[in-house]
Amino acid sequence: MIHTVRETGSTNADLLSLAQSGVAEGYWLRAERQVAGRGRQGRHWASPIGNFYASTLVRVRRGDPPAATLALLAAVALDEAIGIFLADHVAMALKWPNDLLLAGAKLSGILLERIDDAVVIGIGVNLAHHPDLPDRATTSLAARGVNVLPSTLGEVLAESMVRWLTRWRGEGLAPVRARWLARAHPPGTALTARLPDGGSIEGLFDGLDADGALLLRLASGERRVIHAADVFLLEGA
Repeated sequence: MIHTVRETGSTNADLLSLAQSGVAEGYWLRAERQVAGRGRQGRHWASPIGNFYASTLVRVRRGDPPAATLALLAAVALDEAIGIFLADHVAMALKWPNDLLLAGAKLSGILLERIDDAVVIGIGVNLAHHPDLPDRATTSLAARGVNVLPSTLGEVLAESMVRWLTRWRGEGLAPVRARWLARAHPPGTALTARLPDGGSIEGLFDGLDADGALLLRLASGERRVIHAADVFLLEGA
């Protein structure tokens, strides 16, 4: 079910509140506009009318893969959904953990938040507009000559999420991880990872470990496992 409102503060904040009242898994809340949208690490997420802003909810069950891997699942489902509308799907690539890049520029963002057994997955996609950010290139589908209504993307994405959630529960993380790797930028891509403690590490993309953590090959040859970081493609990479 997709419930659409004209305006709200944040679909993630709204759904976190609804989660406590027992809203069922699979519920979607989409807003035409957000006035307090947010991205990872508390960043403001610009939310003009015409783009896609929605959140859905997963109830974590006993025996599910780790809840954090829903970030990879959401990225795979979104990549699949966008690919239906974009002829040059090959121009898209996933960047860890869940950014979707189009010709190297950020097209979307995904934010996971948890309360009790509920994981709320917020997804924003630049359909008609994209912001001008100082630290990263951004783009929109409209900038590529592709016009998609937010309501249409919502219907396709909801179906894609159900398919991947079913596989995640029935087969484990392996198929999600394999699909993510198949859609990621190539091994050897130069990355910098800004760590939660304020430090940073540069290295070459060396895949994901079995639990979905980022693997970086450092200049020394050491292979570093990254569990949390803000990741950027290095200039010219």
